[in-house]
Amino acid sequence: MRSVMVQIPNTPTSADVARLAGVSRATVSYVLNNTDAVRISEPTRRRVHEAARELGYVPHAAARSLRAGRSRMVLMPAPALPVGPLYGAFLDEFQGALGRLDYTVVQYGSVGLQGDEAARAWAELRPVAVLVPGTGIGPRGVAVLKRSGARAVVTLGPERVEGAHALLMDHEAVGRCAAAHLYERGRRRIGVVVPEEPGLGVCSRPRLAGARRALRGTGASVVGVPLAYTERAAAELAADLPELDGVFAYNDEYAMLLMRALQDAGRRIPEDLAVIGADDLMLGRLLRPRLSSVRIELPSGRELAALVDRAVRDAGGEPEVHRVLGASVVRREST
Repeated sequence: MRSVMVQIPNTPTSADVARLAGVSRATVSYVLNNTDAVRISEPTRRRVHEAARELGYVPHAAARSLRAGRSRMVLMPAPALPVGPLYGAFLDEFQGALGRLDYTVVQYGSVGLQGDEAARAWAELRPVAVLVPGTGIGPRGVAVLKRSGARAVVTLGPERVEGAHALLMDHEAVGRCAAAHLYERGRRRIGVVVPEEPGLGVCSRPRLAGARRALRGTGASVVGVPLAYTERAAAELAADLPELDGVFAYNDEYAMLLMRALQDAGRRIPEDLAVIGADDLMLGRLLRPRLSSVRIELPSGRELAALVDRAVRDAGGEPEVHRVLGASVVRREST
């Protein structure tokens, strides 16, 4: 039996995969690019994938983009605010869903860049779509991206940006839910933690405003309570806390930090002070007393990936606007 030897170069090519699998280069391209226009038998698909794995072949994304006439890269600028477990899980699901749709997701560290300057830096990479968290872009930045070839720009924040698809996140609803719950529990002097960390104002300011709006005209008072995310800052606040009987602590992480400091200072929860957080993290359920929280419902990562794919396929369509971030209170022992 005659054996066939295939010499493997340092960087294997699609031609090497084709020789090892016994198929044409076109067939390799159809299989590895998941092309539906040509029918390829399942045994042939397996041979191509096995040959690619054996050779260590990886498709060249830039070359594939040139052949297709556009990129398959979806750019995700790094958020300007700290990403908690809830948002991190959402981003993981979104990236996985885009990968299954044959997009390449790239996170871009744009520290120090804002607005149109950031948009120009993103445009240099020629992405087919950009997902912008927070308020990091304006109409001119959207136009810059589109002129560079981006077929979809999606913003994830509190306000709509002209020319972009928008997922509107209603952080005021989170504050309204928390304050209304504390009021229902008989609390009338309510503090709302306002984190001092940079970048969180885009979420904390609307949450404070929502709490004030919820209790307007009730006779209850709502005050902002600045707090840095350190044990020392929490201890200092607990030792000199204003006359409050309830606190909405911005989120569960700040709530846990403040609760421990309050308990160390001899304050009883909820007898002296009711505390509620937001995000409904598992760690809050492990505390004693268990932490009440505002459960936040982010959009499905799969739904957002489908939105990006629709926008890429129909770049001339009207921008879609979706209101997301549902909020509901989960009552536990801390209130």
